[in-house]
Amino acid sequence: MGKSLSLFERRRRRVRTALRAKGGMRPRLSVHRSGRHIYAQVIDDEAGRTVASASTLEKDMKGKTGATADAAATVGKAVAERAKAAGVTQVVFDRGGFLFHGRVKALADAAREGGLEF
Repeated sequence: MGKSLSLFERRRRRVRTALRAKGGMRPRLSVHRSGRHIYAQVIDDEAGRTVASASTLEKDMKGKTGATADAAATVGKAVAERAKAAGVTQVVFDRGGFLFHGRVKALADAAREGGLEF
């Protein structure tokens, strides 16, 4: 592993590698958070395709735009509904290089409430 990778990129690589080892063949609920938005995707790595996705960029996130825990929870519920509609109930949670705290945790808790198991 080259030292040219940032600490964030190294942590992201470490998390993904651990998921591949422990997650079995379950799809991955991947989270990305920026200063303004939060994004979630359920990715089937075997088929190499996105099964379901949601983000605060969508039009139907009525007033829930922005980088808040409330918005993250709304995205978590939405991605859980769409994944269930696509027939996915069990996933592994990929926090990427982000700490499991704040908005990332809010999204995860809402996705669990929405019916995803991880």
